[in-house]
Amino acid sequence: MHAEILTIGDEILIGQITNTNSVWIAQKLNLMGIKVVHMASVSDDKEAILKAFSDAQQRSDFVFITGGLGPTKDDITKKLFAEYFNTILELDAQVLAHVKSFFDKRGREMNEANRQQAMVPKGCLVIHNQSGTASGMWMQKENTVFISMPGVPYEMRDMMSNIILPKIRAENKLEHIFHKTVLTQGLGESFLAEKIAKWEDNLAAKNIKLAYLPQPGMVRLRLSTSGNDFDTIKKTVEKEIGILKILISEYIFGYEEYGEEPPSLEKIVSELLRERKQRISLAESCTGGYIASLFTGIAGSSEIFNGAVVPYHNNIKHELLKVDHSVFEQHGAVSKECVLQMAEHAKVKFHSDYSIATSGIAGPAGGTPEKPVGTVWIAISTPEKTIAMRFIFGYDRQRNIKMTAATALNMLRKMILKEELKD
Repeated sequence: MHAEILTIGDEILIGQITNTNSVWIAQKLNLMGIKVVHMASVSDDKEAILKAFSDAQQRSDFVFITGGLGPTKDDITKKLFAEYFNTILELDAQVLAHVKSFFDKRGREMNEANRQQAMVPKGCLVIHNQSGTASGMWMQKENTVFISMPGVPYEMRDMMSNIILPKIRAENKLEHIFHKTVLTQGLGESFLAEKIAKWEDNLAAKNIKLAYLPQPGMVRLRLSTSGNDFDTIKKTVEKEIGILKILISEYIFGYEEYGEEPPSLEKIVSELLRERKQRISLAESCTGGYIASLFTGIAGSSEIFNGAVVPYHNNIKHELLKVDHSVFEQHGAVSKECVLQMAEHAKVKFHSDYSIATSGIAGPAGGTPEKPVGTVWIAISTPEKTIAMRFIFGYDRQRNIKMTAATALNMLRKMILKEELKD
């Protein structure tokens, strides 16, 4: 079955609020076997809303609508809902009693605008809102079910979880949808696509769709399929991931189960250190403390994180991390020699088992023909050895910082697991 999600409100279209409702609804629908084929944000405008309803009906079995059900004049969804279904608004005694009770419990008087909340389209199935005053509405036109809900996230989620999704599940035979995402680092999207091209070409015959989801420093590969038997489609995807792992094992650092929080590199590394009762320290020049913020953003990071220094100026690199002045004179701060000394001395200074050091030209200025913008040196020091690698990322400063962090964390992950590093 196919679904469409419509969010109504100018506040979304002007960027005043983030549309989290559609993301949440889409995840819940996919998990129960309903494919979302279209999402749209619609202005608080009569013609725009009615057209969106009509278009959605041509595409989908279910249309989920959020927003525009409040008590103010700009909330017009309910009136247009009634118009689209060629019916009228009528007072619902049960809804009115709920609204009155809602205000009585809070010691407040119910005004006329609040009373209007009890007006619902004649013939609709009213969806109770135990968290607010705007009821949801369920109506069907030909073969399409329209479900209208308030835009307040916690009210919408309560309706969906406790009433709407159980009703859909009980009334429909739904096929299963399965997604699994492979997390990779160290190879750009186009190079990754070239490397797995033959494998990807065979997926269509197995009813598997592959999506590339790039972000700074990594690429997520999502495999999706559907079918009547969940175990069968899951095994099909897992088998293909097993083949993929042989092709690009050196670039895979984890897997993401759909609907669950994806594992981040910093969490993976933190857990590896925690399991081994080992600790990390940092010397961040070009990343400016960004890697430290990733570690300390994890609850319990004090178990594995000893500390960090951000030695931006060369004099500070010398004073705090004992980098020889001769290194700056002969090689510069963005060099193998510099990050090696930074990493080794940070490990000693913070009494840690591992350390990461970064130094580079984040941009947008400061590059030279020999060291263009985006040039970064990363050093990792372990209990056994210290290594450094050079990378050239790009021209965007924030992107370079994120790519440096992802690369450094994956280098550390591999060295903890004693895997081979490839530049």
